Amino acid sequence: MAVFGVLAAALGVVGLITPDALLTVMGFDPVPEGGRADGDHTLVFLTASSMAALNMGVYYVLAALADWKPFFRWTVPFRLLTCAVFTLAVLTGRAPAGFLGVGLWEGLGAVVTGAALRYEKRGGSGAVSGSGAVTGLRDTP
Repeated sequence: MAVFGVLAAALGVVGLITPDALLTVMGFDPVPEGGRADGDHTLVFLTASSMAALNMGVYYVLAALADWKPFFRWTVPFRLLTCAVFTLAVLTGRAPAGFLGVGLWEGLGAVVTGAALRYEKRGGSGAVSGSGAVTGLRDTP
């Protein structure tokens, strides 16, 4: 959870500071300076989503530091939904193939988080740390 949070926050900052770099990472071709048509609000939406990513990243880090397991559980279905929506965006031509990596990152994160929570609930030999990694330590009352 902490790793995802740090990455989300970092990408949010990148999007706020250098939006074209974030577009490139996601598989979009940046538009040259002065090349946007009147009414093109790409940068507005990129600013909004980058700010949301920064906020979300901080929430994830804080939840990890607090070891807030209900939050971890809540993220699983919504990250799977995000994976499905982003993957469909690529498959239907709404997004470039490079954007598939974003969806797969969300899906993989959801599966790993869900598996770690399930492992811990079944009494596995380790506890899930805030980062989602198995630490080998058990919580004792």
